[in-house]
Amino acid sequence: MTKRQMHLVAYSKTGPTARHVGGWRHPEAVLDDFLKPSRYAQYARTLEDARFDGCFFADLIGIYDIYGGSYDTYVRNGGQISYLDPMVVLPVMAAETRHLGLGITLSTTFHNPYHLARWLGSMDVMSGGRVAWNIVTSATELEARNVGGTLPPREERYDRADEVLEACCALWNSWDADAFILDKENGLFADPQKVHYVDYDGKWVKTRGPLPTPRSPQGRPVLMQAGSSDRGRDFAARWAEAIFTDQRSLAALKAFYDDVKCRMVRVGRRPEDCAILAASTFVIGETESIARERADYLKSLVKPELWAARVSGSLGADVSKIGDEKDLADHQGTQGIRGAEDRLRQAMTEKGLSLADAVKDARNDEIVGTPSQIADHLQHIFESGACDGFVVAPTYFPVMIEQFCRMVVPELQRRGIFRKEYAGTTLRENLLGKDEP
Repeated sequence: MTKRQMHLVAYSKTGPTARHVGGWRHPEAVLDDFLKPSRYAQYARTLEDARFDGCFFADLIGIYDIYGGSYDTYVRNGGQISYLDPMVVLPVMAAETRHLGLGITLSTTFHNPYHLARWLGSMDVMSGGRVAWNIVTSATELEARNVGGTLPPREERYDRADEVLEACCALWNSWDADAFILDKENGLFADPQKVHYVDYDGKWVKTRGPLPTPRSPQGRPVLMQAGSSDRGRDFAARWAEAIFTDQRSLAALKAFYDDVKCRMVRVGRRPEDCAILAASTFVIGETESIARERADYLKSLVKPELWAARVSGSLGADVSKIGDEKDLADHQGTQGIRGAEDRLRQAMTEKGLSLADAVKDARNDEIVGTPSQIADHLQHIFESGACDGFVVAPTYFPVMIEQFCRMVVPELQRRGIFRKEYAGTTLRENLLGKDEP
């Protein structure tokens, strides 16, 4: 019997910092190339050499300005801003690799399905079937204002997202796999009988089709999602092939895992058709004491004001103006990411913290230790049946991700729980072991 293999996906942003808000200040952090193609090309090579399933880029249609009603804190202190559109970065990475999956975050709330299907479908074709779409519904008024729209209520955002996904999948299926003939002698380029109108007509979105973009080698992009609310989990159960989740404890992660897999069965899907990946950030040292010293140093680089601005962006409310959960709900309105709220509530329950203390407590969540200790930790979580793998987020770039690839990945491979070679050529083959959806 083949031993179950974990999956690894890297978390990325088109800027000098991804998850650790002080990481860009580290002496080893490289800052002179985050606007250059060379940074992303080398990043892609590093991940592929380590046999990562892929990487994905988190994104926001704007700059957080919720804290203090301004983007001053984010800009001045090096907050996590997507300085480049990932859509122009992924082709650079695709050209440098042959197997690495490449994911991008795009909103169903503020993009229409035809554009989404064409952007993602084109990149999927050009990369040979290695693209993933991290589906978000958008959670801030600032994004709505940037595109001249309004932010719908949370539940309605998912209803619209269902329609967008239905329309996109129909568009991706508007070309049969064998539509091209390419017969020069008889002048037959493609069979029009194998290209189809879509005529999708929903409550929120409409599209006639067909796409001009043909079917990709993996059928369509892999669908990724991170919703934590009850409605978000239902959406994931219907659509997601990969889920990025950030839980505070093994018990919470296992409960989330079991819940989503059960929901998949209820809607007629196989549990193995979706990989649930746990968020993970590391500080690695040659000894445990060295690792802890490094973690303490990294913690000292975080400015409290910037951390408060980051949490404010995730919650959709200025944390400097809220005292308790009622204040939070009053200030949020329709804004906020449910997963961020869930993590705070878990901290409040587990440690008996106030809301204000839980906001501060969330800063210190790295896994700290030697490569062997980190491998032990990941193996325990994985073999406990709480996840199918991990989303690896660097504390500072590029050293942390290079350390993980050079020191932790070989240990996981030695234990037989992570691949030494890719099984297929498309992302769906490597992540789920199947050719098409």
